[in-house]
Amino acid sequence: MHVPDGFINAPVSVAAGVAAAGAVAVSLRGARRELGASPVALAGAERTAPLAGLVAAFIFAVQMLNFPVAAGTSGHLLGGALAAILVGPYTGVLCIAVVLLMQGILFADGGLTALGVNITVMGVVTVVVAYALFRGLVKVLPRTRRSITVASFVAALASVPAAAGAFTLIYAIGGTTNVPVGKVLTAMVGVHVLIGIGEAVITMLTVGAVIAVRPDLVYGARGLSTPLKLRVGGELVDAEPAAAPAPAPVAARSPKKVWATGLVTALVLAGFVSFYASASPDGLERVATDQGIDKNVEEHAAVGSPLADYGVKDVSNARISGGLAGVIGVGATVVVGSGVFYAVRRRRTDEPASAPVRETV
Repeated sequence: MHVPDGFINAPVSVAAGVAAAGAVAVSLRGARRELGASPVALAGAERTAPLAGLVAAFIFAVQMLNFPVAAGTSGHLLGGALAAILVGPYTGVLCIAVVLLMQGILFADGGLTALGVNITVMGVVTVVVAYALFRGLVKVLPRTRRSITVASFVAALASVPAAAGAFTLIYAIGGTTNVPVGKVLTAMVGVHVLIGIGEAVITMLTVGAVIAVRPDLVYGARGLSTPLKLRVGGELVDAEPAAAPAPAPVAARSPKKVWATGLVTALVLAGFVSFYASASPDGLERVATDQGIDKNVEEHAAVGSPLADYGVKDVSNARISGGLAGVIGVGATVVVGSGVFYAVRRRRTDEPASAPVRETV
């Protein structure tokens, strides 16, 4: 759902840019608490902080894997729900912003004048909708790992048509073509409900995989514990909670193995699996063509980039060209993302120190 230049007029694009900048500024402050940089950081923040840059790189890689959703139409992960659940909503907005910035500058994917629109639609809206729904579900569902994965599925599914609706609202205010808004809304939401199913499956599988090996690394699963069951008089009852075990050695809690596994997975997806992705236009491109809202589309400012359109310039073999571009993109995203989150975590806060706030699901 990368909006190109020319779909939205200049005044609304500027307004969306201001809104996106404000959201990023708020997220930078909130991410300090999620990443353990603040004296009031949530318990466990130091364990998820190293994963934030990896999450951005993983989302970049998976966004290269367009999957078919209808005849002549494909979809790809937006990633807001996945990022928010894995590393927190504020950090999640920053993850998506980093991905969109790298895609726009290096790969000419998503207009540069439309960067604010894309961050607002694909980052802020998806994160807010997904995480609000996720938190609501985990509060009413049983406190189990399965409930986390179920909640992640539902939250991701809802976030994609919500983003489609947000784009339609922006188009209604600042669209550069005279297409009835009702037709755009119906087409956008219709196709993105289907894309949302793919998003939900990817999000559920990824969250479930991390929870299976290191639930302490999943922001949305902090405090998750399944009580020990005892059979008393033929009925299962919760056992009394045992005393907290002594803290494990720092090395035992290291996320290095998960980080390395995730990075290798992202490189394989972007460098090899992406060659087999659907070549059909994604949901927004299909709607734009069918409804005629692409009449005023403008050439991307970075069209001359050596990595434009996810290929390496002057490399004639399509498989090698696309694979190299994917690997470079993953590498650049993890470096830039990790640098951003390291800087956020290192920055001191002026807030008075207080006891850590513990959040449970």
